[in-house]
Amino acid sequence: MTPPLQPSSPMARWEHFPHGADIGLRGFGATPEEAFEQAARALTAAVTSARVAARVAVDVRCEAPDLELLLVEWLNSLIYEMAVRRMLFAAFSVRIDGARLEGTLFGEPVDVARHAPASEPKGATYTALKVARDDAGVWSAACVVDV
Repeated sequence: MTPPLQPSSPMARWEHFPHGADIGLRGFGATPEEAFEQAARALTAAVTSARVAARVAVDVRCEAPDLELLLVEWLNSLIYEMAVRRMLFAAFSVRIDGARLEGTLFGEPVDVARHAPASEPKGATYTALKVARDDAGVWSAACVVDV
């Protein structure tokens, strides 16, 4: 599978929001999938501002009873793969079908000298957890990540 190079819609973007010693992540998109992909980009941006190459693909699967809990599972799956594989990820592909998410992470092994990791995410939390569509049709996916 080839990594997505550009977001699929002009709505796609991400942001960080302050939350004490932790960091808030919020992704936006035309679909829940795109918002989840952007939230994952925000997670990587919390770790490094360096360019991360999309060289290796890693598949992940998770389930949860609703979209908000699925966001936490998705981000925790990403955090797990970052830790055990010692990788950072640059691009993401998400497919949601009901309570199931199938995703692909595209990244490379951490190069401490080049990536200069600024933080180590420990886990996505239920704090500020919200996945919703606004009146303009833009989906957002947000939560606080313990760093």
